Amino acid sequence: MVEKDIVVDQLRLTYDGLFSVKELYKLITEWLEEKGYDQKETKNIESITPDGKYIEIELLPWKKFTDYIKSMIRIRMIFSGIKEVEVEKDGIKIKLNQGKAQFVFDGYLQTDWENRWEEKPAFILIRTLFDKYFYSPFMTGYRGHLKDNVMDLQGRIKAFLNLYRY
Repeated sequence: MVEKDIVVDQLRLTYDGLFSVKELYKLITEWLEEKGYDQKETKNIESITPDGKYIEIELLPWKKFTDYIKSMIRIRMIFSGIKEVEVEKDGIKIKLNQGKAQFVFDGYLQTDWENRWEEKPAFILIRTLFDKYFYSPFMTGYRGHLKDNVMDLQGRIKAFLNLYRY
């Protein structure tokens, strides 16, 4: 059975102002490619409301460290009240989006994600001993690596959104 070890639990980021949804999504996908994550989009909802567009996107990128350990980041993006605005910058008109953006980041490690150690009861005992005594220093390193990646992604998004403030 797959075991999940939660490393980052519901790290939040909110922003209200001007930004480009398209450029933000592009930034996230480029960051994931740069760090070697494979990407899966589990949810993509877009609806038009009287206040503006409502967009909800959930990404589930993963990265295999070994055949036994895999890291996953769940990125939930909720954009509400999105309206298209034309802004003039240095004499050039640029189309941007104005609204509210919320991000929720979850990071966790999955062990035995291929269910190789669940075939016999003896394997389960060996796996438990293996995890507790032999693999715990490696797990600490993988947890730190995953946490650094989540914090780096949040920092990049925060820096990107702060570009539009001024």
